[in-house]
Amino acid sequence: MKELFEMLYKKSKSEYFIKLSKYLDNNEKKFIITANPETFKLAMEDDEVYKMIKNEANDVIPDGIAVVRGARKLGIEVDERIAGIDVATKILELLNNKKKTLYLFGAKNEVLEKLKEVIKSEYPCIKVLGSSHGYVADKDKIFEEIVSLNPDVCLVALGIPLQEKLINRYIGKARKGIYVGVGGSFDVLSGAKKRAPKIFIKMNLEWLYRIIREPSRLKRFYNNNVKFMKEVYKERKK
Repeated sequence: MKELFEMLYKKSKSEYFIKLSKYLDNNEKKFIITANPETFKLAMEDDEVYKMIKNEANDVIPDGIAVVRGARKLGIEVDERIAGIDVATKILELLNNKKKTLYLFGAKNEVLEKLKEVIKSEYPCIKVLGSSHGYVADKDKIFEEIVSLNPDVCLVALGIPLQEKLINRYIGKARKGIYVGVGGSFDVLSGAKKRAPKIFIKMNLEWLYRIIREPSRLKRFYNNNVKFMKEVYKERKK
């Protein structure tokens, strides 16, 4: 497991945002993996996910305080958590400032339509080349369309590991662009769901807020975060 932690981006969020800006300026191609405990647990069970994380061409960012703490317990210094929602928000800001293009793939249709309204209102200089909700049967066909449109950024909100596996399958065919799996971020960006209050974010307790709001998440939290930390302690004893 330690070899996965070693692939994490280790510097600050502000430094990573500078990298994002340069990617866009240089028309680079980049697959960003937002790594939380579930990502690492899947990597230990799924060879495809493992190889994605180990691929040095990809950026693996620590989206989860448990990932940051796990790294530190294994002697790997990671500056801070870089939440996927923060990356998505910064990308929209950069796209707007640089008058770049975007494709949106994922979430329910009503959430997607709300998000497009928000982008039109708050980020009017972004050109949305296309969009598709996440309930289409042929997702590969959508990705073929995305690659042909050649967007500067493609945000994919299909949940882990589907979003990562699709990106991984098509990133080689893309000529340029930042491709990132953003999970449930469309819900927050569109206003369909509220993000945790700032005090929860500052104290790295965003996970607790989500459980309070949606108690059904508790089982998933145990299966991923708690079991993940147990694996970290096992690794530490080796």
